[in-house]
Amino acid sequence: MVLPHSSELRPNLRRGATLLGLVLSLLGCQGRVTDSGPEDTCPTGDCETPEVPTGRPEGSLRIAAFNVHRFFDTVCHSGQCGGSAYEALPSPEAFAAQADQLAGAIDALDADVVLLAELETQASLDALTARLPRFRDDAGTRRSVLGETGSAASVDVAVLSAHSITTFRGHRDRVLTRPDGTTTRFSRELLEVHLDTPGGKTVVFSAHFRSKVDDDPGRRYAEADAARDIVATAARESPGALVVLGGDLNDVPGSAPLDALERDGVLLRVSSDRPASETWTYSYFGDRQAIDHLHLARGGGSYVPGSFKAVRESRGGYGGSDHAAVSADFLPAR
Repeated sequence: MVLPHSSELRPNLRRGATLLGLVLSLLGCQGRVTDSGPEDTCPTGDCETPEVPTGRPEGSLRIAAFNVHRFFDTVCHSGQCGGSAYEALPSPEAFAAQADQLAGAIDALDADVVLLAELETQASLDALTARLPRFRDDAGTRRSVLGETGSAASVDVAVLSAHSITTFRGHRDRVLTRPDGTTTRFSRELLEVHLDTPGGKTVVFSAHFRSKVDDDPGRRYAEADAARDIVATAARESPGALVVLGGDLNDVPGSAPLDALERDGVLLRVSSDRPASETWTYSYFGDRQAIDHLHLARGGGSYVPGSFKAVRESRGGYGGSDHAAVSADFLPAR
């Protein structure tokens, strides 16, 4: 059984300044005790350089997914910020330092497309693109988009692309059905982005499924089941396009949600050709779990075998996050 995982800790889980100090001394990113101790913020700037994917085939497209971990801006949107409140309120200096660290980590991935999770607002996304010229919008060319849910202090998904974004849409208004017949919706936006890429069209989906704090496994299953249908539909509507879904899906291979997503072989989890020792992206009390994934819709482009990587630093996370980033190389349909 996979242990609870989320960035959605609630204020009532921490009571009193003394307890808060103790908890924060033990917690890793996203409010979970980890086996690696406190987050390494690299205050000196002399950080290790993680191994990143190299040697991509000519004509390939590298797609990465990265949960950046609670990248809140400097404005209190919920009215309850900082301390034990859910919404963090970083100082301008702390916000800039986090943006610097995340941008450096994203740049090191050397990816053409990056699917992000846990950015609060457009200001958070803008702070990254300001530091990443490859993904910065310019006249007539859009290269980034946020999947904003609209609620205060939400942590949302986004897409960065080195190639032009031609159109995008969300799917959060879709009614989903749990296995027990009750209905729900995507907990975050399922962001669909169409790209004009060398070799043909690419469609990517940035996803962040329901967490396991106050768990609602039926909702996560419903998200996966609906996402499979949505991605398959996009692939049918764009024959020959490279179609990839990626993100923090909050569950492991063999779980009911991932089985639903991969049912009938419509979507290929590209990490399936790598050993489990290489694919884990999060560690909970030493339990290493692969919960961040990339899936390819069959029938369009192809996955470059063996190119999947979970990019992490020695402490397990990446770029100040408690998640590793994942990436893989893809080829357009010939």
